[in-house]
Amino acid sequence: MIGAGRVGVLALLWGSTFLWIDLALKGFTPVEVTAVRCALGALVLGIACRFARQCLPRGRAVWGHVLVAAFFCNALPFVLFGIGQQSVDSGLAGVLNATTPLWSLLIGLATRAERRPHAVRLAGLLVGLAGTALIFAPWQRSGHAGWGALAILGAAASYAFAFTYMGRHLVGKGVPTLSLATAQLLAATGLTALALPFGGPSSGGPAAVRFQTVPLLAVVVLGVFATGVTFYLTYRIIADEGATNAATVGYLLPVVSVALGALVLGEELSPRVVAGMAVVLLGVALTRRRATVSTEGRRLFPRPDDRTIPAAAAVRRPG
Repeated sequence: MIGAGRVGVLALLWGSTFLWIDLALKGFTPVEVTAVRCALGALVLGIACRFARQCLPRGRAVWGHVLVAAFFCNALPFVLFGIGQQSVDSGLAGVLNATTPLWSLLIGLATRAERRPHAVRLAGLLVGLAGTALIFAPWQRSGHAGWGALAILGAAASYAFAFTYMGRHLVGKGVPTLSLATAQLLAATGLTALALPFGGPSSGGPAAVRFQTVPLLAVVVLGVFATGVTFYLTYRIIADEGATNAATVGYLLPVVSVALGALVLGEELSPRVVAGMAVVLLGVALTRRRATVSTEGRRLFPRPDDRTIPAAAAVRRPG
């Protein structure tokens, strides 16, 4: 019951990410939202590191890999989600984010990391791409084929590349998960801060509008809970129950994002988009079939007491 409770809380926090982004954008630019989000998340994880008596990783090589991971797993996709949600509803953004495993499989095929992909996984890739096409509906004027939706797909692809990179250069190198996650968000904060002068002030109105209660509260919740706390909860679930159980949270995220978008923001979804969402999730489920299989003498995921696996590398990161 404790494990199920943690998974439920994690799904709610992650799935609400897109709602908070939508509200935060009413007063801040995508770059500003990303900078504050990363900084607050790093603060939360820094406090957790302090209590766990863990230090930040050392060495130029490790920090070089952390910088790459921070750019592709945090700074770039966070900004792209902000840009995308200026024209795309939060519920749909959550579903498009769920295409990350499809991009991971495509990257695996392109880099030959997937030398002999199972037929079911290939079928899942085709089904997922078909569902994405159904959502975009480029043959209709009412389709979602716009820059906003493309930006969100770009964020999902960025996550996929980041996870592949982290799996090769950061996983299992002897650095505790919590330390890596903290270092990654610190690096992402620095990278995003460099982009602040180019992000420009919010064009949503005068300064008074920028500092209204709702956008401020949304960006704080986004940073503290939907970024910092979710990273920490993921770390705990992986450590206590294994990455397989933690990965199941990913299937709940689109459901939460769509439900919150409809209930809180009054977002409407057409039957075609709902059908497209279902097809995408079916495709994602098929591509992840291998994640439930273990072979003797080789473990696809770490042991429950292994604390050296970056949480973001084991579980798809939300927006």
